[in-house]
Amino acid sequence: MTRIAALPRSAPFAPEDIAVLDKVIGRASSTQRAWLAGFLAGIDAAKGDAAAPAAPPAAKTKLTILFATESGNAEALANAAKKDAQKRGFAPRVLDMADIAPAALAEAENLLVIASTWGEGEAPQRAAPFMRALLAEDAPALKGVTFAVLALGDSSYAQFCETGRQIDARLEALGARRIAPRLDCDLDYEAPAATFIDSLFTALAPQADAGSVIHVDFHRAEGVEISKANPFEAEVAALHPITSSRSESETLHLELDLTGSGLSYEPGDTLGIAPTNAPSLADAILGATGLAGDAAAREALIRERDITTLTPKLIADYAALTGEAKLAALAADEAARTSFIAGRQPLDLFEAFPHRLDAGQLAGLLRKLPPRYYSIASSQKLVGDAAHLAIAKVAYESAGRARLGVASGMVAERLREGDTLPIHIKANPHFRLPEDSSAPIVMIGAGTGIAPYRAFLQEREATGASGRTWLIFGHRRFTHDFLYQLEIQDWLKSGVLNEIDLAFSRDQPEKRYVQHVLWERRAALQAQLAEGATLYLCGDAKAMARDVDATLAHILGGDDAAKGQAALDALIAAGRYKKDVY
Repeated sequence: MTRIAALPRSAPFAPEDIAVLDKVIGRASSTQRAWLAGFLAGIDAAKGDAAAPAAPPAAKTKLTILFATESGNAEALANAAKKDAQKRGFAPRVLDMADIAPAALAEAENLLVIASTWGEGEAPQRAAPFMRALLAEDAPALKGVTFAVLALGDSSYAQFCETGRQIDARLEALGARRIAPRLDCDLDYEAPAATFIDSLFTALAPQADAGSVIHVDFHRAEGVEISKANPFEAEVAALHPITSSRSESETLHLELDLTGSGLSYEPGDTLGIAPTNAPSLADAILGATGLAGDAAAREALIRERDITTLTPKLIADYAALTGEAKLAALAADEAARTSFIAGRQPLDLFEAFPHRLDAGQLAGLLRKLPPRYYSIASSQKLVGDAAHLAIAKVAYESAGRARLGVASGMVAERLREGDTLPIHIKANPHFRLPEDSSAPIVMIGAGTGIAPYRAFLQEREATGASGRTWLIFGHRRFTHDFLYQLEIQDWLKSGVLNEIDLAFSRDQPEKRYVQHVLWERRAALQAQLAEGATLYLCGDAKAMARDVDATLAHILGGDDAAKGQAALDALIAAGRYKKDVY
């Protein structure tokens, strides 16, 4: 594939000269560029302008980029920041909070922290031990360290960017010096994060190293990488329910054709769908804000704006825009605001406090519509240019109105075979099968948490892996909700799956969940761990994941909670307890 050289923006030429030189150098062959370099050097030598011997290179400015990630966003930003820092003359290094202790920051000099918040204000799972140590009374002093914090979060949660807030305050308390105010980013974080990092690096501004190599940017001459910003239109090859018609929660199996995309993925990765909102909900919002009949505004609401998430910021912004005293009071009263938000959406706000808006004002109030991510339920080694998903339809009633999930409602009610969906792949390197295919694995999941395990088992089938496999799966009812039952039974017969335990919560008077199975089978679980097993957990974060964590800590530590947590942290640090929860 052709690669084009481009002069860096820092080259000592005017912008218009850089453009001309790019055209010449970009299409020149290696022989032509070598000749040109020698020709220019000869001219300088003839004039006596040959460069003086370079001074010893100055020590580069050190920069530590520390990240805490749950879904990979903070890690991706950290790695991109490292590349940018190298081009600017820094000596950067990237560290994962999962791999270090706070004492390692004492020699950091300049520290950029990029931290995600998970769930209800919690640190990402793998960063939790670091956070506990950082917040402990015996945390090390960090005098002499300068820092800045970039916090990622979701403003629909009450504890928005809480992990970043805690780190920012704690670093200052430990004696470090803040060199830029913390930036809190919502789901649409890319642009503000890039601006923040650029400003930070400009402020730190290391002197150019006279002996350093000039970084030349290379880019592909043809083709654009598939990404969130440039999704691939994948055709729907199959779409059908995998729960019975009598199930209390409908789950669908979706197969997407990736032919021609060049996309590849590994078991454990996720697939992002760029969804559209329900047209009926968009119409209701337009009616409530005096914009009924505005076709352009309707299209924007359907395709571009988040019209289902009511956040404290939206209430505050709406109050400021309208000057409504009651709205301002609601925005200022945390308890009243939290109560109002529970179970409601922007439409409820606009109906409760009606005001005429123009299209620009309405769009400015609403967040961008983010992708929805689903664990991939297939192995490419078995299905080829395809990706399978298990999607549970989210449907419920609240505040007197029926509600639907954005992507799941679209898939369940408006998508048909032959349609296309804009998609991209998001790697999840921290939820992978062990490199040693003979190592045992224990897969714990509920509901659509079965999805990555279907991918794991397909991969094991395709590769003939020998490691022992144990699945602990939970849902509501055996007869209606045993997802992928026939395939799982086939894997049990063939030996791809060695053992299965089921927890169908509504099949007996007392509800039984996967954590109950873990406790009942604790001796077998400890035996598997002693043999080097890796534990996996996938499913609901709010209840199941916390209950499973508590049960595992009890199994590992008995009545000593601290001992159990330490044992669980050790498994996480060793990469033997991996979670994909949502």
